Amino acid sequence: MPMPTKTPPPVDGEIVEMDLSTEMKTSFLEYAYSVIYARALPDARDGLKPVQRRILFQMDRMGLRPDRPHVKSSRVVGDVMGRLHPHGDVAIYEALVRLAQPFTMRLPLIDGHGNFGSLDDGPAAPRYTEARLATPALSLTADIDEDTVDFSPNYDYTLTEPEVLPAAFPNLLVNGASGIAVGMATNMAPHNLVEVVGAARHLLEHPEASLEDLMAFVPGPDLPAGGMIVGLDGIREAYRTGRGKFLTRATARIENITPRKKGIVVTELPHLVGPEKVIARIKEAVASKKLQGITDVADLTDRKNGTRLVIGVKNGYNPEAVLAQLYRHTPLEDSFGINNVCLVDGQPRTLGLRELLEVFVRHRLTVVERRTRFRLARRRERQHLVEGLLIAILDIDEVIQVVRSSEDAASARTRLMQVFDLSEAQASYILELQLRRLTKFSVIELEKERDALAQEIAELEAILADDALLRGVVSRELALVAEEHGTPRRTVLLEAAGSGHVAEVERDDHGQAQRLELQHHPQRHAQVGSVGHGDDGVRTGAVTAQQHVAGHGLVGAGGAQAVGPRQVDDADVGVTDELALALVDGDARIVGDLGVRAGQPVEEHGLAAVGSAQQGEDEGAGFA
Repeated sequence: MPMPTKTPPPVDGEIVEMDLSTEMKTSFLEYAYSVIYARALPDARDGLKPVQRRILFQMDRMGLRPDRPHVKSSRVVGDVMGRLHPHGDVAIYEALVRLAQPFTMRLPLIDGHGNFGSLDDGPAAPRYTEARLATPALSLTADIDEDTVDFSPNYDYTLTEPEVLPAAFPNLLVNGASGIAVGMATNMAPHNLVEVVGAARHLLEHPEASLEDLMAFVPGPDLPAGGMIVGLDGIREAYRTGRGKFLTRATARIENITPRKKGIVVTELPHLVGPEKVIARIKEAVASKKLQGITDVADLTDRKNGTRLVIGVKNGYNPEAVLAQLYRHTPLEDSFGINNVCLVDGQPRTLGLRELLEVFVRHRLTVVERRTRFRLARRRERQHLVEGLLIAILDIDEVIQVVRSSEDAASARTRLMQVFDLSEAQASYILELQLRRLTKFSVIELEKERDALAQEIAELEAILADDALLRGVVSRELALVAEEHGTPRRTVLLEAAGSGHVAEVERDDHGQAQRLELQHHPQRHAQVGSVGHGDDGVRTGAVTAQQHVAGHGLVGAGGAQAVGPRQVDDADVGVTDELALALVDGDARIVGDLGVRAGQPVEEHGLAAVGSAQQGEDEGAGFA
């Protein structure tokens, strides 16, 4: 999208007549261009919007590193606004707060001190909070002074700012992004650092790797709050096209909250869903009779135990059935729409997983190559000076005589260049030499430094001459970042509701992702009425009326459950020898009365289905 032509300012005292439609079109294009390129969309290389990049860069320049004390957020906001981002303090502080929130960022980039808000409440004013860079942020700004990225003038042309950060890890995939521009928007899910780095390293070693190869390392998003992602088809579509949708579910289990009363305990909520929002929706649904069987809701969340939402269930109601209705009618189950719009070479594009990794890998290769050239030039300059020093020290008496007999520094420099065949840089360096550098020990040190410089120069030249070595350097640095900042996956991935098929990533001895496997597991938390494992590893138990059988192939929007003997109309019924199974409103249910009674075992029948319920001869023993 080319930059629209700006209307030239009128001369003082001159009135310029403009067509209203033309002026409106031009002004809107200028505004849209500014919002798209300088405000709302992140750069695909470092994953940052301009305001975020300016905050991190300015905090790095202020020396607010993890080993330094926190400073008032107002000071950071003021410096960023005055030097780099003249768009108001509110926007800057909101961006700073987001970078520090662990429930928003999978890998927070700012270490906040004070009230930086929650999912239900906003942060305190900037005069009350303090901030400094978090350790992962140093990986984004590392080597920025070694000519790794281009700089451009700031808004008043008095300072310069980086056009992009060096970014030692794929920040856009790891932390995601969201923003609304003009005519377009972006909404990207966060991912696990170790998995994303594994995919990037695989792409470095195998540039022709397919999307399926990369998805073996990155099976799906990894949300900061954990929870479950139900249904991976939308994720696969998003990784392929850049657009998709998936469902996020809270993690809940059934507990005895009193000796005679059961309840539902929620320990992980969907992405960006707060407890107060859930409680409000539960109360609304109970008042409108959409939810039944709930006595009370208590929010016991604290810093020590984390999220804990306790929902009381009335006696006589099946907690599993109540949980299924909670998923259906409250934010305990929420959708996330992926829209991977970001800037690539200054153009907004919608990218899939492979394209996002390709852009980052190209950027990182460029950064490391530029850094290598910078370091090579510095090593050669130092080598040149060391060689001149060694020449001067070998005949130091004559050097002193030449300097003492010269009228001024300029003539001394010229005579040294003539007598000892030195360059201007070498002669100037010798004139600035301190007497303590003229000892025999200094000569030995200089000789060691000369040999070390020669070895470093050879290594740097080899990296620039061999693309495989360059890729190896990038790959090793990525592995170090993953080892330092990587954390285990928090979000469980399920192929479909109640399927029990969980996407798992195999890792090597160093924790690096190797490949993805789809494994079958029962529901993550042991629950009353769910399938459990005996000591011998065989599923045992019995199906009773009103009993939940989630986790074993009964797929439905509200969860698989057994509802007891009754007639079901307009249902797709499949009959086994003793069980009648139906899909009712997307739920797999046991609906017939064909010999099944409360407490009666069905060990002779296995239920195996993904998308529908059917008889499975080899599925296992029975269900509890």
